[in-house]
Amino acid sequence: MKQLTDQDIAKMIGTEFTPDDKQTRNRVRSELHLSTRIPNKRPTPSHTTLDLHQLTEEQAWTAIMNVAQSGTRTATIITGASGILRIKFIQWARDSLLTPYLISYTPINNGSFSVKFKKQGK
Repeated sequence: MKQLTDQDIAKMIGTEFTPDDKQTRNRVRSELHLSTRIPNKRPTPSHTTLDLHQLTEEQAWTAIMNVAQSGTRTATIITGASGILRIKFIQWARDSLLTPYLISYTPINNGSFSVKFKKQGK
């Protein structure tokens, strides 16, 4: 597929093309149906699985916060049945900087949780 230049776009719309003109950009995107070909932003996965085995508390915290802030809506977080990360995850979910990102968290079994995150507005 040929990469369109500003001159190509100007010929197609019949007027001088100014990339900084928001109205022109929107009209060109509409006429060329670019919204279906070139999405405005990359989609975020709706679900992810995060395995915390072999991570330190600090690494686990960072990984969980990255998922919470990524726009992912649901996650399976595997903490392991025994160990500090299971206890820490429950503490973090109840009362920490993670709490405002959560809708709910539910134990799946003794070592993992199903987590729902709030939609992140950008």
